[in-house]
Order: sequence, then C-alpha cells, then structure tokens
Amino acid sequence: MRRLLPVLLLAATLAATLAVPAPASAQVSDLALAQRWAPVHYQDTDSSDYDADYLSAVDYDGNWAGLDNWENEPTHPLLATVSYSVVETSTHWFIVYAFFHPRDWCDNVFCESHENDMEGLLLSIRRDGSTYGAFEGMVTVAHSDFFSFTPAGSPYTNGRESIDGPVIMQSYGGQSRPTTRQEAKGHGLKAWDGANFPGGDGVVYFPSGTAEIPSGGNDRSVGYKLVDIFATGGLWSRRNNAETFASVGTFRGDNGKANAANAPWGWDDHDDGSDLQRGLLATDPAKLVAAYFDGEGTFGLAYTRNGYR
Repeated sequence: MRRLLPVLLLAATLAATLAVPAPASAQVSDLALAQRWAPVHYQDTDSSDYDADYLSAVDYDGNWAGLDNWENEPTHPLLATVSYSVVETSTHWFIVYAFFHPRDWCDNVFCESHENDMEGLLLSIRRDGSTYGAFEGMVTVAHSDFFSFTPAGSPYTNGRESIDGPVIMQSYGGQSRPTTRQEAKGHGLKAWDGANFPGGDGVVYFPSGTAEIPSGGNDRSVGYKLVDIFATGGLWSRRNNAETFASVGTFRGDNGKANAANAPWGWDDHDDGSDLQRGLLATDPAKLVAAYFDGEGTFGLAYTRNGYR
C-alpha cells in the first residue's frame, strides 16, 4: 500500500491538472475577440446632412490632423470603421468600441456643434474557459454621461449605478451579439431599444470586417471593420501628438466649440465622483464595472495585460 500511495497521488495531480481548461487568452487574438462581440449598430441619421452621421476612421481623410475634419467631411469617403481595445484581468476581458464622426453637429441656435466626435461602449466579458467568454455587462457613453445595461442571464445587479435597461442580442455571422444605437447629430450612444429610427431613416452597421460606405441615409446593411487602438501608428501611439490631440485624451478641433471631443481615455461621466476619474472606462474598466454593478462574483481587479498603462 505504501508503494501505491505516491503513484495514486501522482495520478490525482495529473487528473486535476488536465481538468483545468487552458487559459482562453491563449486561444484567441484581441481582434478575434473584439470581432466576436462587435455590436450590430443602429445609427440614426438626419436628412439635413446624412454624411455627418456616417461612421468613419479618425484618419478618414488621409491624415491625423484634427483641425481639418469638419472641412473634409463632405468631400471624402466615410468608410465605416470602429476602433477597439482589449485589456484583461485574471477573470475578465474588457473590450472598448469607439465610434468616430468628423462632426458633432446641430441645426438650431440652442445647441453647440464641434469638430470631431467619439463616443462608444465597454463590454465586460467573463473568461469562463470558452474561446470567447461570456458577455455580462455593457456601459455606454452618451456625451458626458455613462449608461449601464445587461444581457439576459447576466449575474450583474444594480450597484452604485442603477442598470438602465437590457441589451437586445441579435444574430450576425452565426453569433449572438449586443446591439447599440447612436442618435443623429450629437451621437450619444446607448443600448438599442428595439425601436425604429426616429423619422424612419437610419443606417444599420454590421461587423463584417469590411469598411463600407452607406448608399444613403437609410441603408439597413452596411459593413464596418475594426481597428486596434493599440496598433503601431494608431490612435494610442499618437496620444501625445499635438496634430491630433489638444490635451490628454481630447481631440484638437476648432469648428464650433474648440477641442470638445474625447478619445476613450478622456471619456468621463460628469457626476461619477472623484474616485471614478476621467478615462477610467478605458484605462481601468475593472474598477468602473465593479463600482457600477453588484453581483459580479469572482472578479479580478489586477490587470494581466493593459496597453493603457
């Protein structure tokens, strides 16, 4: 019996080791992960300037200058592009999607337009051992406010912030995906509520991997591609470039209100309090999610990988 004991212990150790799934991060790239969860996006448009509501890359006009985007919008193709970033803890992936428009605009005297506009969302994805994880919660950016949403079956409950509603899932590319919507002109972003576009016209963007241009202001099937915020020569690498940014996380722009648009590391909810600082949605999303929601269960706060740091 004494001879068998070490053998049995070794067998039990091996069995336990084999029972632990391989880390999901070793199975999937950031692009594949972001592509898997990329939303079906409902963009409202306004007939007085349809093009100003189309998605585009920050460098849609062939340069990274912030001061000519308002002027170049009518004459350059607006190929649908969405920026993304992925950071991770031991328990979760956090994916940011950022939607850029060359103009934040209005057509009455009671609002203020500005050059450049970037608003977006954060997804919290549990690393459950499956290839792409499990989607648990979403926080969206609408101007200077954040809104929180959960899909059916999420363990998340109201935390410091009340959950604003459900995430409607929609199948595309053989996968169930979150849906989002952006308003015309100001481009505030929330979860899609299932309603038709106000006025009946809008563009529905799908994460096809190919950047397409809407055929008009009421095109219901337009592909978009993803670009990595951390890519060499990309948005994050230009964070200190004065041609693109006027200050940390703030785009340079001089039409309407000057320097009024923010990159993800400049997004801020105006009344979150001093402990949830500007830019946290991108730079420390685990802290934000832990504050916004309860019921997270096992939830790592330390990052195993974070390109913003």
